[in-house]
Amino acid sequence: MKRTKRFLGIIPILFFLLSSSVLKAQIPAAIDTKMKSDNMRNFQLEEIKVRWKKAALENCPGVPCVTAPSFTCGTSTVPDMDGNSYNTVSIGTQCWLKENLKVTKYNDGILIPIDATAGPGGGPSTIWQNLTTGAYTIFGNGSSTGTNATNYGFLYNWYAVKGISTVGSTTYKNLCPTGWHVPIDGDLTSLETQLGGSSVAGGKLKSTSLLWSSGTPGTNISGFTGLPGGYRGNNGYFSDDSYSAFFWSATEIDGLNASYRYLDYGSSGVYSNYGPTRNLKSSGYSVRCLMD
Repeated sequence: MKRTKRFLGIIPILFFLLSSSVLKAQIPAAIDTKMKSDNMRNFQLEEIKVRWKKAALENCPGVPCVTAPSFTCGTSTVPDMDGNSYNTVSIGTQCWLKENLKVTKYNDGILIPIDATAGPGGGPSTIWQNLTTGAYTIFGNGSSTGTNATNYGFLYNWYAVKGISTVGSTTYKNLCPTGWHVPIDGDLTSLETQLGGSSVAGGKLKSTSLLWSSGTPGTNISGFTGLPGGYRGNNGYFSDDSYSAFFWSATEIDGLNASYRYLDYGSSGVYSNYGPTRNLKSSGYSVRCLMD
């Protein structure tokens, strides 16, 4: 009796399998091909949907996505790798950061070493003068939260400007935020030209701040807001805060020297590569970034 019931239970399964085989045999080849094609297309569509949703979740954790606001030079700000935010200013066809750079990392996140060494009595730093890779310092070996850093930003050697992070490297990093760069010599010449030439552009670039020592005051009609952050000489000495502003260009002159611009407290001019030792790549100058 039990065997008969078991056999009767198998009959519907056998009938279903036989019916499926007969039905498949009766489907024309063209229709069968189309069904397979449609199934593949549906699979691909579902795969695309899954990937799209995955990308949306990865790039927009707070789905639905919120489109980033458009950038407007003069009103928009720019963040660096440390989270500092910089105001911007439009001068002619160029867009500049309105403040000196004070970042401790290249824009790929790699740290830039700080050199805060000094010889006895604050004298020469043999470490600073012998560097051939990127480094920064703060005027007077101040702290990153001190007055000098707040007012003037950091001072960088030219190797940091070029993005040389390891000895002998020919792969260069970017000191500026993504979408920005350290200006080349031609960029700075264009800035001077836009402001009437090098003989008068300095006064238009200097801030009206009392941080400048007495002399020829700046008008800052450009909005550039150049401040007298001084410099660090190639020998490691700090000098000229409240009297001068030095800005690197990314243009190399030769194996030891690179191009820069200099604003002086007693003049309305812009000086280019002023002085026989000021061009040295081991000097520490301010950096202003220019939009790509």
